[in-house]
Amino acid sequence: MSFFRNPEIKKGLWVFVVLSVVSTGIGFLHDKVLGLFSLCLCIVFTLTHFVLTYHRYLKIAEFTREIDGVLHGAESIDFGKYSEGELAILESEISKLTIRLREQAEALKKDKTFLADSIADISHQIRTPLTSINILVSLLLKPKLSDERRIEIAKELELMLLRIDWLITALLKMSRIDAGVISFQQKTVPVAELIKRAIEPIAIPMELRGQQIDILMEGSETFIGDLAWSVEAIGNILKNCMEHTPNGGRIAVKVCENAIYTEIEITDNGLGIDKEDLPHLFERFYKGKNSGEQSIGIGLALARMIIMSQNGTVKAQNNRDGGARFTVRFYKGVV
Repeated sequence: MSFFRNPEIKKGLWVFVVLSVVSTGIGFLHDKVLGLFSLCLCIVFTLTHFVLTYHRYLKIAEFTREIDGVLHGAESIDFGKYSEGELAILESEISKLTIRLREQAEALKKDKTFLADSIADISHQIRTPLTSINILVSLLLKPKLSDERRIEIAKELELMLLRIDWLITALLKMSRIDAGVISFQQKTVPVAELIKRAIEPIAIPMELRGQQIDILMEGSETFIGDLAWSVEAIGNILKNCMEHTPNGGRIAVKVCENAIYTEIEITDNGLGIDKEDLPHLFERFYKGKNSGEQSIGIGLALARMIIMSQNGTVKAQNNRDGGARFTVRFYKGVV
């Protein structure tokens, strides 16, 4: 019988046998009737113990089968019938474990769906410039193409390749943040240096567009974070404002600091953000109604991920007199 193959049951059986022999032997030494009484009492106690133990093992075996069923797709376990002694404690722990496993399964399911959607979006974003590159390359192969037209096509190819390079770089940064492999520095970040470095990449495009940028700050504002990654985040927001501000327009950066947070407010005098776009503006690959053809839809998503990873928040709104307003706050305590 498998029940008695259990090492613990074997040890218990031997203990009861030894105790029964000893107690019965002592009883017979004093009196025959006492010896028979001791023998009967030992047999009753032994049978009672192993019958109860056997039923408990049957419940544990049933419980094990139900847990195995849950692991293989069963809906749930009826914990109501396990309400005594060690089984009650075991039930409580298994209940917690089951809930945790279900939460993890749901999270994995969502992650797989998100991964599939992301791969589809990435494929689409890369395929579009690749298609354009193929067309441009076929034009370059034409023998009667003028030198001027050849130079124009080469410049277009360069822009397409830069777009693909930026896309892949941004996606790698986002995936590293998602995976938690990036360790953001916790150092004092001078906001003046942050704004200066964030403006540098867009300074020439803004000059070509005749755009102006106004900065209002004391110069001593700081927060605790990572300067390099913060430059990436603020730079993406400034780039978005530049692209949605008309030629000759203005962008304003206002910085303030108090005991709770350091705030960076970036505004422009462009068309503003469509009401339907506001709830989705920071979603990956989301392109608003006023987005240009070159827009990919991950710059603001990356900015939000970086800011939130540094105990910050970012909010997009429309100004009353037109244009968009982005409010970034880096908190001094946990929020």
